[in-house]
Amino acid sequence: MGKRILYISQEITPYLPASPMSLIGQQLPQCAQDNGHEVRIFMPKYGCINERRNQLHEVIRLSGMNVSIDDTDHPLIIKVATLQPSRMQVYFIDSDDYFVHKAVNDLEINYLPDENDERLIFFSYGVIETVKKLRWEPALIHCHGWISALAPLFIKSLYADDPMFRNSKIVYSLYNDKFEGTLNPKLIDKLIENGFSPDLLKTLDAANIDHNNLSRIAIENADAIVVAANNVDSELLKYAQSLEKPILTIDDSVDGYQQYLQYYSELLG
Repeated sequence: MGKRILYISQEITPYLPASPMSLIGQQLPQCAQDNGHEVRIFMPKYGCINERRNQLHEVIRLSGMNVSIDDTDHPLIIKVATLQPSRMQVYFIDSDDYFVHKAVNDLEINYLPDENDERLIFFSYGVIETVKKLRWEPALIHCHGWISALAPLFIKSLYADDPMFRNSKIVYSLYNDKFEGTLNPKLIDKLIENGFSPDLLKTLDAANIDHNNLSRIAIENADAIVVAANNVDSELLKYAQSLEKPILTIDDSVDGYQQYLQYYSELLG
């Protein structure tokens, strides 16, 4: 019997150029749907995504909520497009504050890195609250890319008792997707202001919130891990192993997507 699977992805082709992550972001949900699962897909609405070419349109009934970060309200805009020929719907998390509305050649997470701490919070809240509005209870949530790294923390703490998510299993995929430098150390204070206990954030070293520290907090709160690329940081793998998380390492010599679906089945029982 098919399950409801929520995909939270940093990159998806054809909205962004083909890469290992963006191809998985498109092809894995397609495989899940082809095998009888019901899927929903979320990604950021980067400024480089052409809305007219990709036929994006705003969903008024889902937009309009304010996300409060650092005592400032940021309106949430939800847009949607349909991937052809599969007719899978992709929901885009948009914001006038965190994503530009003009043609650019790179992603905001790369060329506006000073905003990434708040962009991470906004994206996680946006996905979770939109799923709640859809009244769509996922059996499994699969996160791809570091921009989704706070989603497991949100779901396992702030939303732990929410009937929409309390039974969901969370999978976090590790990629070779390191960003340069560190995030704003005020990220921790902003999370505490939004209701997180400082004890839950100990992994985030305020003096050095780099890619690995961000990935560690995702690993801590995920139920299972996927090694989705070559050259994944060995320290992150050791950390996942030390927490005794189930780990799937994709074998490129066989049908990778069927490996994912078998892994889902084992996790869901």
